Amino acid sequence: MADSPPLESKLAALPATPGVYQLKDAEGTVLYIGKAKSLRSRVRSYFRKDGQREGRLKVLVSKTADVEIIVTDNETEALILENNLIKKLRPRYNINLKDDKTYPYICIKNEPFPRIFPTRRVIKDGSRYFGPYTDVTNMKRALKAIRSIFKIRTCSLNLSPEPIAAGKYRTCLEYHIHKCAGPCVGLQSPEDYEATIVRVERLLSGHTSALIKLLSDAMRKAAGQMQYEDAARLRNQIESVRKYAERQKVVAEDTIDRDLFALAAEYEENVAAVVLFKVREGKVIGREHKILRRIAGHESAALMQSFLEHYYMQAAFLPEEVFLNIPTADPEPLAAYLHSRQGKKVLIKTPQRGEKAALMRMVEANAELVLGEYKLDLMKRGEDRIPFAVKALQEDLRLPRLPRRIECFDISHLGGTGTVASCVVFQNGRPRKSEYRSYIIRGAEAGKPDDFLSMEEVVRRRYKRIASEAEASWPDLVVIDGGKGQLSSAIKALRETGTFGQFPIIGLSKRLEEIYFPEDQDPHHIAKQSASLQLIQRVRDEAHRFAVELQRKQRKQQMLHSELLDVPGIGPKTAQKLIRAFGSVRRVKAADFDALRQAVGTRAADRLQAHFSNPASA
Repeated sequence: MADSPPLESKLAALPATPGVYQLKDAEGTVLYIGKAKSLRSRVRSYFRKDGQREGRLKVLVSKTADVEIIVTDNETEALILENNLIKKLRPRYNINLKDDKTYPYICIKNEPFPRIFPTRRVIKDGSRYFGPYTDVTNMKRALKAIRSIFKIRTCSLNLSPEPIAAGKYRTCLEYHIHKCAGPCVGLQSPEDYEATIVRVERLLSGHTSALIKLLSDAMRKAAGQMQYEDAARLRNQIESVRKYAERQKVVAEDTIDRDLFALAAEYEENVAAVVLFKVREGKVIGREHKILRRIAGHESAALMQSFLEHYYMQAAFLPEEVFLNIPTADPEPLAAYLHSRQGKKVLIKTPQRGEKAALMRMVEANAELVLGEYKLDLMKRGEDRIPFAVKALQEDLRLPRLPRRIECFDISHLGGTGTVASCVVFQNGRPRKSEYRSYIIRGAEAGKPDDFLSMEEVVRRRYKRIASEAEASWPDLVVIDGGKGQLSSAIKALRETGTFGQFPIIGLSKRLEEIYFPEDQDPHHIAKQSASLQLIQRVRDEAHRFAVELQRKQRKQQMLHSELLDVPGIGPKTAQKLIRAFGSVRRVKAADFDALRQAVGTRAADRLQAHFSNPASA
């Protein structure tokens, strides 16, 4: 479908201008929405026949039957339009930037004598919103501070001028306990109430120093006009604001407003976490986080860019600087958008050294913590839950069943000696160390390593034994650490044991992370950031670690045996005592009789000296 004449005609006629493109399938369903500085270059890059496409991109292109474009004047307009279309259509192959929670905001309602209240619905009616608050405790603390410091109405009365002038309302308890100034009965002017709202906005924005200065000026003015009750009320407000500000952590000496973003991704679970620290006047006024899902096939830089674009399209306040732990893939559209809204340049950077880099490490640690808590929550929902990486591996390798049980083999030796093999087992994406097996390769010749024959031997031994068992635990996938040669050796062994075809088997080449199938001449590629490739790599690396560990252990045992255990009357325990006492066999040989006697006794010392003093024995 992707190579049909109508699509080819559209690709040939694409303009080299900024805009937004939509990739659609044969039924007209939007699969992906993107923006581009040049629609012609960007869209046509998907369909180049010589281009190497991997993972989700390959599937996306194979399903694309039509392209629809919208031309814009510049990249900023394209960014805004892309964001709106993604929120409206939610295409399958775009990053899912929403989770299953609707986070609350603090709303300052667009109405006479505005109310201030929490809400989970953002209505574009001119009201001002602060948030979203992923930590509801922070939101409640802010609301409590507002209502304790300022006189804000809490009723839902219609306070337009007509009912107030008609004397329709009476004062309530809030007025009598000095929580409201009584605008419903004309005791507070709209101008005075609006001045209070301005102060509330300063508090919610974290600009407490500016708010304290504003209140201090008003207090001095009231005192100068001998309005001492008002001055005392303002003095109390200043003290309350100071106490509220003291609870905020100071992280910088300067007073620049910054947003600090850190992203932590877990491709095996198809999930990422972004943490935002809001720093106002050098103080952290709040921490927020979001869980991103459906991230497979998207690099961390693209995830960060998509999140930032999505966030600042909704943000009521823009900082002077934005710090990131991961640079975005293409920062120019967002920078232009922020400049157009702010009226000045907003610095976007990734600190590399100094205090700012240390601050970003703190934010990054919080992102890792949030991601870890989310993964722990997933585990608590059910130990037998199938991770996304396992499902993705079945899709990417086109396996007949879920690879819930994966077995992987690796060979290790040192200069052709001490050849060993490892077999590790992963169940539902997690290692099952109790089922690991190690093998000493019997057919290996000293100084003549042959990884192909070694792999053939270990695979033959493994599945010949499993085939003989009454209740065999067959794997859903076998991974051979190596390329086409090692895979061919493993297949030869499976054919000899009559188990070939019982389960899928692949080879994984270390150099380019290429995947080989039994019947294919050319390797198969999976996207580098995909959860499925990362799972296979983790299995392969564990098999390699286990094989190297076994090889080192065997070498140590051989060293002990070839030297000390050849001494008549010296057993393993005595040999271990000698090694602990002298550190090496060479030092045991050089030790005098008294030293040996103190370490292992007179009889053993006699035997050692007699053995090592004999040239034929030594």
